[in-house]
Amino acid sequence: MYKMIVCDLDETLMNDDGTLSAKNAEAIQAATAKGVYFVPNSGRSYTSFQNDLEAMHLRDQPKQYSISYNGGLISENKGNRPIAINAMPFEVAKAVFEAGANNKLAATHVYTQDKLYIYHPIEIDTKYLNNRGAEFTEMKTADFDQFKDMNVMKVIMALPTIEERKEMRRVVESQVDPKKLAVTFSSGRYVEFNPAGIDKGSASIQLGKLLGIKPEEIIAAGDNSNDLPMLKVVGLPVSVANGIDVVKENAKYVTEADNNHDALAEVINKFIL
Repeated sequence: MYKMIVCDLDETLMNDDGTLSAKNAEAIQAATAKGVYFVPNSGRSYTSFQNDLEAMHLRDQPKQYSISYNGGLISENKGNRPIAINAMPFEVAKAVFEAGANNKLAATHVYTQDKLYIYHPIEIDTKYLNNRGAEFTEMKTADFDQFKDMNVMKVIMALPTIEERKEMRRVVESQVDPKKLAVTFSSGRYVEFNPAGIDKGSASIQLGKLLGIKPEEIIAAGDNSNDLPMLKVVGLPVSVANGIDVVKENAKYVTEADNNHDALAEVINKFIL
């Protein structure tokens, strides 16, 4: 029996326009009514999906949980209480940021524990964030020392093409020991840098241990490469129909529906209800 579902948000649970469908919300409510944990597992901040938790009847609920920042933060929904903080070492985060800030085509995001800051925002990225309720503060200077006393969860760059994103990874890894980094790509626009050993999979297992849930009792659903770490460590890895090829290759189940047609409801109806 599966006891927990960890689920990516963008392009997996959410429609392309950033909305949560009524069918997905209803299926999640039915799963949690049976005692199954439903855990959003997102690269985004928990602050950006509070309204979606409301639709799931999970907002501000005790003993319900969310994973943010690709595993950087695990929090209880009641009061958004942090229960595990997996922040980047400051000097590592600073070096990654500086590599991004030096690229005039990149919008460089700095995710602290509670806020998003962007250096050199670009319109297409800003529109994508706004559609998903992700608020941010524009950085007017590239002075990273302003984050000295904050938890920096991850640093990411938005770039137009996969070639540019791969080049950004190469540049960062020429300046930071790759052994200190967990690097992923997401949403067809981002290259993401977390501390080594921290990803959606490590956080899923971490939360499972806290709840007494074994990896084989977890379902994970995703669509993109930053979801691979969680797909590789759970009992039932799921790709939505619109998942990229490598995600489908690592899935035991590929949905018939894509993210715009209630794919998560399909999973819950098939394996939980």
